[in-house]
Amino acid sequence: MPYLPSDSRYDSMTYNRVGRSGLKLPAISLGWWYNFGGVDRLENMRAIARRAFDLGVTHFDLANDYGPPPGSAEENFKTLFNQDFRPYRDELVISTKAGYQMWKGPYGEWGSRKYLLASLDQSLKRMGLDYVDIFYSHRPDPETPLEETMGALDSAVRQGKALYVGISSYSPEMTREAARILREMGTPLLIHQPSYNMFDRWIEGGLLDVLSGEGIGCIVFSPLAQGQLTDRYLGGIPSDARASKTERVWLTPDHVKKNLPKVEQLNELAKARGQSLAQMAIAWTLRNPVVTSSLIGASSVKQLEDNLAALNNLKFSDEELGRIEEILKS
Repeated sequence: MPYLPSDSRYDSMTYNRVGRSGLKLPAISLGWWYNFGGVDRLENMRAIARRAFDLGVTHFDLANDYGPPPGSAEENFKTLFNQDFRPYRDELVISTKAGYQMWKGPYGEWGSRKYLLASLDQSLKRMGLDYVDIFYSHRPDPETPLEETMGALDSAVRQGKALYVGISSYSPEMTREAARILREMGTPLLIHQPSYNMFDRWIEGGLLDVLSGEGIGCIVFSPLAQGQLTDRYLGGIPSDARASKTERVWLTPDHVKKNLPKVEQLNELAKARGQSLAQMAIAWTLRNPVVTSSLIGASSVKQLEDNLAALNNLKFSDEELGRIEEILKS
């Protein structure tokens, strides 16, 4: 049976303008970092992607190296796009990125013009698209001139392979300079994608001010701190959790144990708000108007629906925000 999306898909989703651009994104977007790779079940991906679109999630965020193995998330996207979403291409915002290693040799990673444009061509082929809506420099390159990296993004737009460009994980200073370079080239910097959650607040140290001043949007990833800001670890570390996998070095059992007392207190506060901890954590990232969208992953339709329900309560009282600060500083 052909996929027919819900007629009410735009009725309940909130859409926020990206900086000073004409583009809007859903307040919660779907990331394909995990659960959409070659090791995952296609039918589960299909169910998640369909349900997301049915609920108004119009933005699917990918990168060249998403998987595992690298590239497989984009390949799976092509399958689902061709089978389900091609008739709705103009209702979707599709993004991809380049910056981390994708092939051997000196031209397979970082921010050179050669790598970025070659990677974009490969991504478009894997995804079966003529263009992406947003193409990102996935990380700053300490050895390539910023003018070269931004020039490659500008070329992607001028070649018709991307409608907009963005950057990810750039410092406030580099973000301001990147915006200046792109502005002079005539291709505005649309959006920045940084990590942000209650345990990782680096963007509050100047980046949000830069984005606000420059009129750049912000889509934050890891709003749940790789699952720490959920009830998943309250009873210990499940065998299939990210923290139990030694290759996920940025989320170790030690991290989970260290933050557990705070997570327990935050969980009680979330209950008092009538939310799950995950819902409160996502809503918290959206409390600042500079943040356009919060980027979530999902391993099941139920998890997706539960997280999207964060939009049912985005308001925080001063007392609640104060209590969160107390807990985080404890």
